[in-house]
Amino acid sequence: MHRLFAELEPSVTVTEQNLADRVRYILRSNTFDATELERLQREAVPSSDENATAEDAAPQLAEQPANLDAAVNTPVSVDSNDDGTVAQELEMEHMRSTLDEAILETRSTPLENRPRLPRIALSKLNRAIVRALNPILVTYLEASRDLCETDSILFGAALAVCRIIVPKLSTAGRTTGQSSAISAWRTRIEERIAKARALNGRLICFRSGNTRLRIVRTVRMAFAGKNISLSQPDIMQKLTECIDDLKQTIAA
Repeated sequence: MHRLFAELEPSVTVTEQNLADRVRYILRSNTFDATELERLQREAVPSSDENATAEDAAPQLAEQPANLDAAVNTPVSVDSNDDGTVAQELEMEHMRSTLDEAILETRSTPLENRPRLPRIALSKLNRAIVRALNPILVTYLEASRDLCETDSILFGAALAVCRIIVPKLSTAGRTTGQSSAISAWRTRIEERIAKARALNGRLICFRSGNTRLRIVRTVRMAFAGKNISLSQPDIMQKLTECIDDLKQTIAA
């Protein structure tokens, strides 16, 4: 495929890998339908003999998709360089399919519903995965039409990296994350209200004459650091003030 492309477009410099990535992107993104692809193939593939018949040219057209698939699906192993050699080979085919799915999913997902991405450790293997995906992104970025699409491509690439490193990564949208965040702060406030009500109830019990050890201990803890003694004459007034403060805190 690369030799044929070099003959058709000698002025364009492109690597075999980049050409295979471009073909894969065109086929998967459905840029052209089957009829248009067939027409382009007939126009692009040169005939070795001007007098060749259509029957002679047909096998060449039939063989080209197989050659394209073979070039696109050829696995490539990537090793890290600066951080040392990674012992495990990376399956590029799996990475490309994960990247395609992530970018397609991101493009069809509203910004507010994108999943939250976890922090990824900067290990040798993780760095190698990022280096392997960077060249594949060139095809998508060159085909980007505006900044929004570029943002979707980059977020899709980040999502693909997370899914490769963390296979069981949750795909829940940001709405779910917001719901959990709201429930978290709501839970904290409800816990503070419950503690204030419990303390208020024991202060009221003590003011009513309940001198059980547990009640007295709670009242002393409430007045700790305030230089207030339970034996001072105005203790009932202090209790009333503290009870009113707690009621206002609960209401707020």
